[in-house]
Formats: sequence, C-alpha cells, structure tokens
Amino acid sequence: MEHRQLGRSGLRVSRLALGTMTWGLDTDADEAAHQLTTFHEAGGTLVDTADVYQDGHSEQILGDLLTTHIPRNDIILATKAVARRTPGPFGGGASRGALLTALDGSLRRLRVDHIDLWQLHAWDPTVPLDETLAALDTAVTTGKVRYAGISNYSGWQLATAATHQNAHPTRTPLISTQVEYSLLERGIEREVTPAAHHHGLGILAWAPLGRGVLTGKYRNATPPDSRGATHHYASYVEHHRTERAARIVHAVLTAADGLGTTPAHVALAWVRDRPGVTAPVVGARTTTQLKTALATEDLTLPPAIRAALDDISAPQRSYPERNPTQP
Repeated sequence: MEHRQLGRSGLRVSRLALGTMTWGLDTDADEAAHQLTTFHEAGGTLVDTADVYQDGHSEQILGDLLTTHIPRNDIILATKAVARRTPGPFGGGASRGALLTALDGSLRRLRVDHIDLWQLHAWDPTVPLDETLAALDTAVTTGKVRYAGISNYSGWQLATAATHQNAHPTRTPLISTQVEYSLLERGIEREVTPAAHHHGLGILAWAPLGRGVLTGKYRNATPPDSRGATHHYASYVEHHRTERAARIVHAVLTAADGLGTTPAHVALAWVRDRPGVTAPVVGARTTTQLKTALATEDLTLPPAIRAALDDISAPQRSYPERNPTQP
C-alpha cells in the first residue's frame, strides 16, 4: 500500500486507514482480529479508534490485538478524546483535567505507553481554547503522545487552533483533521479544506462511502444484514438516503459498470485522491468489506469519470466562498 506524509509532519501513514467504530458492537473480537491482520498484511499502518467507541471497548479490543496479533511498532495508533464517557467533572469535555484523564484511560485500555496520533474529537465551546491546546502540549512533552490532531472542527475553529499552536515553537503543531468527506458530503470544501491546506494539516476522511449509501446496496430497500437495518445505526445511514444522494449513487454505479469495478471502489478512490486528503478511514463491519476497500489500491479514476463525479456531487457555494468580485 502506498504511504503518504500526514500534514507537514514527518509522520508517514498508509493512504487507507482502518476505522474501529463498530468494534465491540457489530464486530466482535475475533472478527476484529481478522480485520487487523488483513489490514497489516496489505501494508496498512494507520488504525483509528476513540475512547467513546462502545464505552472504550473498541480501544480495549485493539489493545489486546496489539499484544497478541500485530507488533505494536507496525501500527500507527490514533485515538480521540473530548466526548462524554462518564458523569462527573473529568468524564468528558476538553478541559485540561478531562483530557488528561481521558488520555490515561486510553493508554490503559490500549495497553501501550504512548499514542501516535491523539485527536480532539470535537470543539468544546465551554472551555478556553488555550487550556484545551495546552493539554495537547502536556501530553506530548510527557511522552504519552507523539502527534496531535483535531476532528469535526469547522474551518474557523481549525484556523484558530492551528494559529495558536503555530504561534510559539514550544507548542505542539496540529498535523491532521478528521472530518466526514465523501461524494455525498462535500461541505468541508467550502472552508475546512482551504484552512487545512493553509495551516499544513492532512485530512483524514471518515465515512468515505457515504455511510454505506455509495455502495448502492440501499437503492431499493434496506438489506436485513446491513448497518442500516440495526437500531443503533439506522438513523446514521438514513441521513444520506435523499433524492440528491440517489442521483449521485446512480452516477457512481454507471462509472463502476464502465470501469468493470464496484461502486465502493469508485467512491473510495474518488475520496482518496482528492486535494488535501491523506487517507480515507474505512470502518468495515466485516473482513470481506475491508478486503473490498483494500482492493481500491489498484484503481485510479480516469480524468473524465472524476470530472463527471465532481460535477454531479458539487456542493452549493455562494458568497464569500465564491466571491463574484474576485478573479
């Protein structure tokens, strides 16, 4: 698998990341082991989780596998903090106390002495930003974290945080932002992508298959064995089942038929090669789904097909992103 630089850092990661949001829920420990082994054998390195996934069970499964199946140093381990985990003053949020408590919990569940990429899962408007970012500095200077990133930040939030960290050489620079990005969700192109480019952050794209809708399996009905048929993910999938999405899915199916490949391959290759994207994060429920995603490595979309997909999925823009007074 090809590897890419993550932002302006020296960290190189596989251009496809393995997401673990379903681990401990729809994906049990045995299936997770198969997924991690398959990903590792394909040359994948970046594995993403979060302290809030299944109340920490996802991290725990991954930690167990890093002691029994895959050498720790073969994996670039990414996790997140900020989301509410437990009641109490340190059970969630982006205060210094909450973040450092969350970090210690992640290290314990993952059974490691450091996190390679620690990400702020969301913006917390109730905490001064300098306090939140100082916790990242503490995590790095104590050796518990190697690199820092953010997730689900808007463009102005990204720019504010990155500017603060870049203002002094002793602060930890942000190297990545993890956001939803697919042919069905291109909102980041208005503000987040330009801000990430300007400040040197690589983009990690979650839900690159449009929460499964871009595979085409939801065109006519909800398959009983799909994520959309479960009570815990039904609304997650339904979010992208719109008339606009149906038109885009039809275009993806047409492109896949013309290329002799699958809709998933087309949708994933499109995201992978978008400007600013370092890696899509694929959260497969099964090893079979993961193998399908890994096969995308051999596909590069022809310019004409890419242009057609760009056109049909283009996000609506207006002032000031598209300023008529500018050349």
